[in-house]
Amino acid sequence: MAAPNAQIRPYKFKDEKVVKFAIGKALMEGLTVANRRAVFHPFTLSMWIALSCIMIQYFGWWPNPEHGFLRFFSTVPAFVCWAVPILALIDWCMSRTNRPYFEDATSDALHSLDVANIEEYYALSPSSGFFVLEYDGSIIGLVAIDASKDSQSNQSFKEHNKVKGQKGGTSSVAVIRHFYVEELFRKTNVQDDLVAFAVRHAFDSSGDVKEIRVVTSSLLGYVQESFGKFRFKIDGITRMKGVYSWTTGTMNLRRTDWIKEKPTST
Repeated sequence: MAAPNAQIRPYKFKDEKVVKFAIGKALMEGLTVANRRAVFHPFTLSMWIALSCIMIQYFGWWPNPEHGFLRFFSTVPAFVCWAVPILALIDWCMSRTNRPYFEDATSDALHSLDVANIEEYYALSPSSGFFVLEYDGSIIGLVAIDASKDSQSNQSFKEHNKVKGQKGGTSSVAVIRHFYVEELFRKTNVQDDLVAFAVRHAFDSSGDVKEIRVVTSSLLGYVQESFGKFRFKIDGITRMKGVYSWTTGTMNLRRTDWIKEKPTST
């Protein structure tokens, strides 16, 4: 039986549905991580334990040695009782803070100028490209690097009206607009291959590109870690609102730094 084939290839029109789903999934993954961190945050756990202990003390439910091993079950009702309202409160807070942020970000990404017509948009500059990571015939990752004159624009398709008619050209700053790898494959560090491929493509295709930027979130550690391996440096951090909050930051890689020590990953 032949071994599964893995390759990084340019986007094709037949990939549209899978790619758009992956773009949305990549952004909404942050919501899952933010919610999980809120539940297991030290303050949440401390509050849960403290309230439960107060209830146990009030009702005299501390374990009685006379009851043997079963004595520890006397505290369970208190912990269960407080877990429900605390989880309900966190869920209510997250629905008012975390969820709207990620839903808006996902909507903006799926209605952005580059996603409206991927093939045409990423052909505007030789250093631009939308690439998918394919394994055994299935798309498990993607990376989109935009070096067009609109690389730093956040216009939606409706605002810009259309992609056709745009002037080609290459910006001095390329932006990685989309990046995602299926969680199952992250332990193999295939995301490093995507980063290396995108960086090499942007810098080698045109000397006009002097810098590559990417916006990352502290919620997606695998993304920040992967870009950090290729000399991307944090350029700015913005504190975002949310339950216990999280950060998003801009990371950049200058051509001069890349030339000094080109990544060896392929």
